[in-house]
Amino acid sequence: MRKAALVFIGLIAVLAIAVFAFQAKLGEMLFQRAVEQNTARDSMADLSDGLHVGLCGTGSPMPNPDRAGPCNIVVAGELMFVVDIGEGGNRNIAQMGFNAADLDGVFLTHFHSDHVDGLGPLQLFHWTRGASTAPLPVYAPEGVEAVVDGFNAAYATDDTYRVAHHGETVVPSAGGGSEARPFVMSGSSQVVFEAQGLTVTAFTVDHEPVAPAVGYRFDYRGRSLCISGDTSKSANLERACKGVELLVHEALQPALVQELETALKAQGNANAAKIMFDIVDYHASPADAAESAQETGADMLVLTHLVPPLPSAFLYPAFLGDAENRCAGPIVVGEDGMFFSMPAKNDSIERSELL
Repeated sequence: MRKAALVFIGLIAVLAIAVFAFQAKLGEMLFQRAVEQNTARDSMADLSDGLHVGLCGTGSPMPNPDRAGPCNIVVAGELMFVVDIGEGGNRNIAQMGFNAADLDGVFLTHFHSDHVDGLGPLQLFHWTRGASTAPLPVYAPEGVEAVVDGFNAAYATDDTYRVAHHGETVVPSAGGGSEARPFVMSGSSQVVFEAQGLTVTAFTVDHEPVAPAVGYRFDYRGRSLCISGDTSKSANLERACKGVELLVHEALQPALVQELETALKAQGNANAAKIMFDIVDYHASPADAAESAQETGADMLVLTHLVPPLPSAFLYPAFLGDAENRCAGPIVVGEDGMFFSMPAKNDSIERSELL
């Protein structure tokens, strides 16, 4: 028995030495395989005709290593848009197998920093990953011009470096940056985009003192989804999203945020505690979102822009509270990389993971 054990230990030692000796070569082989798999990945090509939404960011301004800032990718047939683009959203879009060069535009719900601070990397990838010859369109209420101008100014010098280095064929100078496509809200809701069977409707929400603030409804070939943007419980959202199949709604759990506020006060951090107190009144709770889902008749509710950060799924029941008693349909606590498909050929909602 002892001899067998010694032989086994010896084999392990030899194997360890061999792995160490050939680590560089093994690493090169593994890297080559990963490159082949990832560069060939094209999630857009694998989709059936229909309406799809992916969560490329489910976090908030509060630090969370597992969640990018607010970001949603919507595919309708051959059209692809991003709704809000928080920090890290561009990275997740790429890792989910989508090419930013294929984007037809961005819709912004409002101009809070966490909903726009990923625009710079996104417009860079839109340009450089496909030799785009026109800037990335950014649709939003009036005021978006200043946001786009700011990002374009910040990236202007970098753009000149890339053209000088790679040349006009690879990075045409006309394709850099973004282009503002502002719209004026003349009522509580209005159509802001129509093409190839897709209708996008913007509707006002309550995020005071932030204004303008809107959500978006997408309708394509009999399938429908709404993305709330940041809002407290909104009767106008419930009207605009009536009959929608999938509702992607932000959510803040007041009881957990109050725990943060109490802890920060105890630590003597009055400033951060005041922010925790302030944010409760212009966000919806999971229960609020569930009631809105019930009112609209949504088949499924997906919660995103989660506040506070949730480092483990073990915390999801505490985050939800009694939300599951407020609506008949299923509630999904969103995570980065989740993807929901609504094929045009049937009435199903199919869920997958792309991260």
